[in-house]
Amino acid sequence: MAGEHCFLLLNEDKPREACGVFGIYAPGLDVARLTYYGLYALQHRGQESAGIAVGDGKCITCRKGMGLVSEFFTEEILSRLSGSVAIGHVRYSTAGESTVENAQPLTFHYQQGMISLAHNGNLTNCAELRRELAQSGAVFQTTADSELIVSLIARAGTGDLLEGIMEAMERIRGAYSLVLMTEKRLYGIRDPHGMRPLCLGRLDGGYLLASESCALDTIGAEFIRDVLPGEIVMIDENGITSLKPHQPQKRALCVFEFVYFARPDSVIDGLNVQTARLALGRELARECPLDGDLVIPVPDSGTTAALSYASERGLPFGEGLMKNRYVGRTFIRPSQEMRDLGVRLKLNPVRESLAGKRIIMIDDSIVRGTTSGKIIQMIREAGAKEVHMLVSSPAVTHGCYYGIDTSEKGELIAASHCLEEIREFIGADSLHYLSRKGLLAAMAPIPPDELCDACFSGNYPVDVPCSQA
Repeated sequence: MAGEHCFLLLNEDKPREACGVFGIYAPGLDVARLTYYGLYALQHRGQESAGIAVGDGKCITCRKGMGLVSEFFTEEILSRLSGSVAIGHVRYSTAGESTVENAQPLTFHYQQGMISLAHNGNLTNCAELRRELAQSGAVFQTTADSELIVSLIARAGTGDLLEGIMEAMERIRGAYSLVLMTEKRLYGIRDPHGMRPLCLGRLDGGYLLASESCALDTIGAEFIRDVLPGEIVMIDENGITSLKPHQPQKRALCVFEFVYFARPDSVIDGLNVQTARLALGRELARECPLDGDLVIPVPDSGTTAALSYASERGLPFGEGLMKNRYVGRTFIRPSQEMRDLGVRLKLNPVRESLAGKRIIMIDDSIVRGTTSGKIIQMIREAGAKEVHMLVSSPAVTHGCYYGIDTSEKGELIAASHCLEEIREFIGADSLHYLSRKGLLAAMAPIPPDELCDACFSGNYPVDVPCSQA
């Protein structure tokens, strides 16, 4: 498992979230700086690009670039962004190339003035919409599906922005949580299935929107509620106006938010992420009650489930792997002779904790299997007597088309290999995935039929093109 896999390992063999969005309407406050802090809290949702747009009542000024929030936004840039309303975005590309042109927010002039939009999710009918709009004379500045939403809104016949938003919602399919602004007004929009999260908060007389509640906590805002599936929230000098223009659809919140993506301190649709991950660990202990000398996590995403598993089983918990938290999003690609050591840039075993012991290692997921194999190899080289791998989610067997990059189905090891073949490939003494039943039980109080687990089950709540299914 050396050689060609090394660069993949350095970028983590994990699904990638599409992005995080933030919005604020707060006259009298430094909305650009508050947006900066909000995006900083959402950085885990996307590390390719960052952007902030600010409206001062007359125009919208937007600044965006490649890299982390702290890498691009300087004090000088923030000091030049003044106004009463702002939106922000951090991006990982799942639709459209990773270029500065595709960085968001996307800002345009249209017949009523200016509009800026930030999008979390993926449209499943974007190819059809792009062809239709191109045939009617539309010209595109980006390859991102988010631009299609702006185009549909701006081309609405009445010229009324709310009417345009409602008309666009009739046309687009897939997953989307949107924050949208004009020069003086803020909007939040969540798709009818509620697939991607979006919440509403309050701060000093102003109002905020964010992908996760942790962003509200970071700036000291009060959490009000989650934006409902299919809801449009309009915020201006008159406060909050809520519209629900479409018939309710079957809820389908992405379960991977709780398994991996969201921060543990966030609350999504009434369920705390940390609570859910503790429950995943307990379910794993009930399904696979192993005996071992030490339970260790693959940091950081496996830590909470590993703690819970160890507690439930009455086994010692320890940090057998140390994570280098100073490895950034980019670094020099190692030479050919150094490729086998690539994973050590991220993780290094604690030999004194592992030597001579039966190790139970817990991670949140296995996508391609390459990283898991490398880690197990390191643990064995550190002297572990046995290495048993437990996964706090089911096997990822299907691709996601709603805003998460889980790779093509052909690259998913569980889509083409049985459990024993995967165990052999990664080099574990035993391997157990949490069952789908155990996963859904851990998500209480969210009903199982209100969660999307298509990456595990293949049950897609919104149709995807036949060529992709």
